[in-house]
Amino acid sequence: MPITVNKGYDDAQAHNESDRSSYIYKDLNLFFTKHPLTADVSKVTDVQAIKRSVRNLVLTNKGERLFHPEIGGGVKGSLFENFTPIAEIELESAITHVIKTYEPRVRVEKVIVNNATAQDLDTNQLRIIVQFSLVNIPNIIEEVEVFLNRIR
Repeated sequence: MPITVNKGYDDAQAHNESDRSSYIYKDLNLFFTKHPLTADVSKVTDVQAIKRSVRNLVLTNKGERLFHPEIGGGVKGSLFENFTPIAEIELESAITHVIKTYEPRVRVEKVIVNNATAQDLDTNQLRIIVQFSLVNIPNIIEEVEVFLNRIR
């Protein structure tokens, strides 16, 4: 008589809303908008949740997260540096490293760091584009664009 083991996730897979994978990624909406029906904090799901996570990793500086001070790409600190090709490569490498280390759901394809226009050198503005594919959907490239500028 064969023994069957219930893995505990079969029921969740049967009711999955996504046709791409057996997982639905969920996260809180960081704007804390109220859901119209439940009056609870609304959620972002699937690709949008992963894009928010990648964006948060890019914008986090080392030491900002209380119990994980090692997480951070150091992007904000580079706004006041002289933007040279070496600084560009170092920043691309730091962003790639932090995403590969702390976001296991994605595979980084390309990180582009540049100034949007020539006048941005004087105004300390950076444009960062992170192109990645999801681990469970490797043939679709997603993109997150972060535009940083100095406030003062």
